[in-house]
Amino acid sequence: METAGSIREAFEKREASFISPYGMRSCDSRGRARTEDPCPVRTVYQQDRDRIVYSNAFRRLKHKTQVFLSPLGDHYRTRLTHTLEVAEVARTISRAMRLNEDLTEAIALAHDLGHTPFGHSGETALKEIFSPDFSHNIQSLRVVDILERNGRGLNLTYEVRDGIVKHSKGFGNILPAREDETACTVEGQVVRVADIIAYLNHDLDDAIRSGVITCDQVPPSCSDVLGDSHSQRATTMIRDLIFSSCINNGQVELRFSPEVFTAMAHLREFLYDNVYRSERVHAEFVKAKKMISEIYAYFLEHPEALGARLKAMELEVVNPKKVPIERIVCDFIASITDRYILTLYHEIFVPAPLV
Repeated sequence: METAGSIREAFEKREASFISPYGMRSCDSRGRARTEDPCPVRTVYQQDRDRIVYSNAFRRLKHKTQVFLSPLGDHYRTRLTHTLEVAEVARTISRAMRLNEDLTEAIALAHDLGHTPFGHSGETALKEIFSPDFSHNIQSLRVVDILERNGRGLNLTYEVRDGIVKHSKGFGNILPAREDETACTVEGQVVRVADIIAYLNHDLDDAIRSGVITCDQVPPSCSDVLGDSHSQRATTMIRDLIFSSCINNGQVELRFSPEVFTAMAHLREFLYDNVYRSERVHAEFVKAKKMISEIYAYFLEHPEALGARLKAMELEVVNPKKVPIERIVCDFIASITDRYILTLYHEIFVPAPLV
């Protein structure tokens, strides 16, 4: 029979035997904001992963948009399936590079917990009506630090929290150019790259499935280098990153070969021009922004209508008198799902027929 703590300690010793000098060992974590007794079975990153998977915010991802709003087809990606694909890509890369897979997976599973309903249109709406500083990566950190567990948060490790807040790139650099954009662990840096590998591939796949674009529209400069199928493209990107990355000045430098990096940049530009900004997708995003803006304004005027909803979602605010109503409404809207907001909008703004 194992003694208390010996299972976790055995895992930590095993990590030391196979994780490279550039990976993050669990026993070297900077720890949590609130000190806890160590788990006798799991390492700190295994604990973080479990806390994330069992969170309310993680479950809500299944009904949040990736690209196509409230899709009726069973095979379109949602924010949850995107998250799982990022986690799989990131783990594959971490395993090959002898990094800490548990840390990588925890960051990947949490990276979009703060994403709004209706994808980036929801994020854009909250930038306009709440604060230009609103971003889904910072909101994700707020979810794990404050909003989960009725204001107690998940109390995750420093390294997971750092990876969450530094995963986002928007249309910025695929690989971070500034130190303040770069995660403190190689595992966190891997998640940032895995995120773009995942969405470039599955967003293209969904766009073709939906008929927004056709296969023959994909630029030859992309397909000739990356491949013609989801599997070929993902495999090319993952393998290229693994074999092109190197050690530079004693640090791991994640990079792609010039040929693959250029093809990925062209593919991302193609998706922005022909999918994300397409007339069909953009028209739905405009509607979504309008709904979010009107609901935000409604709850600012009727804060008393918010209490029961926050309680039902386990988003009750600790010391609500110290939190501006704008912040509370923003947290509420960022937390709800696509189908919730559609039902809510109908309830608030659509007249009910007389019986």
